[in-house]
Amino acid sequence: MKIKSQSKSSGQILVIVIILLVLLGIAYWWLDSNKRQMAREGDQFGRQVIQELIMQHNVKFFADHLSPAMRLQYPPSAQQDLMTQVAKLGSPLSPPKVDGDIVFQSHFFEPNGNFHAHIDYPTRGADINVAVSHPVGRWQIDEIGFTAEQAR
Repeated sequence: MKIKSQSKSSGQILVIVIILLVLLGIAYWWLDSNKRQMAREGDQFGRQVIQELIMQHNVKFFADHLSPAMRLQYPPSAQQDLMTQVAKLGSPLSPPKVDGDIVFQSHFFEPNGNFHAHIDYPTRGADINVAVSHPVGRWQIDEIGFTAEQAR
């Protein structure tokens, strides 16, 4: 009778362990899938920021996606000044080639990315650097730097 009770008990423990392993596997798969999706979205967003600012001169997009700290650094007048500076250079000779990637501060959480593009204008070149993150709910612009070269 004791042997039957012990085997029944160890069988129940084995079932519980299997269920826990399956649940851990599902959780890891979900976190990894979410991480890959966030990385794709962040990459698209970083490239879209440069596209909207350089090719479209879209000040509304810029204003709508600034982080709270950047809103203080770039009030509406500074946003317009940046767009005016970009627009003065004219249209780029070709769409900018954007380099950058998304990294995660912890293995699955706190994604952020840095993107860079060199733009060739008819009279000079320019560089743009953009830092983005996804703290809660949506992607945002954390930093931006635009530098135009001397006229050729």
